Amino acid sequence: MSRDDLAAHLQFFADLGVDGVSRDRRWRQRVVVERPEAEERAEEPAPEEEPLMAEKQPSPATAAPAAGLAPSEALAAIRTDLGDCTRCKLHTLGRQQIVFGVGNPQADLMFVGEAPGADEDVQGIPFVGRAGQLLTKIIEAIGLTRDEVYIANVIKCRPPQNRNPEPDEVATCEPFLFRQIDVIQPKVIVALGKFAAQTLLRTLDPISRLRGRAYDYRGATLVPTFHPAYILRNPSSKRDVWEDMKRVRAILQGE
Repeated sequence: MSRDDLAAHLQFFADLGVDGVSRDRRWRQRVVVERPEAEERAEEPAPEEEPLMAEKQPSPATAAPAAGLAPSEALAAIRTDLGDCTRCKLHTLGRQQIVFGVGNPQADLMFVGEAPGADEDVQGIPFVGRAGQLLTKIIEAIGLTRDEVYIANVIKCRPPQNRNPEPDEVATCEPFLFRQIDVIQPKVIVALGKFAAQTLLRTLDPISRLRGRAYDYRGATLVPTFHPAYILRNPSSKRDVWEDMKRVRAILQGE
């Protein structure tokens, strides 16, 4: 590890609130092997992530970006198409507003989460609560700002009690996400957490198995990692997230 990499590594953990180090030799080792399935299950965020890989590939978006429009204009057109959406039942289940997406319309890096939470539903901006504040620190740890990336969710409306989006809700809403991706044309998409990664990759594999790899996706490289909310509950996952974000940074830098 170079001096610059070491400094970035330490700064990343400092930004996430780590204020000490361990002398345990195991922390200085990283064995790249396929972990036993039982161990993977023990480390997964929830038991329902037990998985069978689905081979089906993502379907194309239902509408192509409008020809001749600048990316910002094309995104605005998608937002207009979405309107005050009543296409699925979520509009009857307490959502306050649609949370479309925010950031640079020509971003090289795009983050995709699951769905808005309570803070996002109030402000209309994705990732503004505690998990969002942590995401901001993660973005800054690789030398970028929120204004330089684009952030969106699979689902644009908050599900009641922050439950997982249901299949009919995903089927209704995901074409708008696909259109956002096709307009922005990012180099890298980071899927934040189990739900976003499984939805985009059309798989039931757990996030613990999906992360640590890169996938070709709609002209971009997709890198799954743990959701910031999961990191807040499980600080030991910070090491894995840092490895994933180093991969993201290397791809963006053409390494």
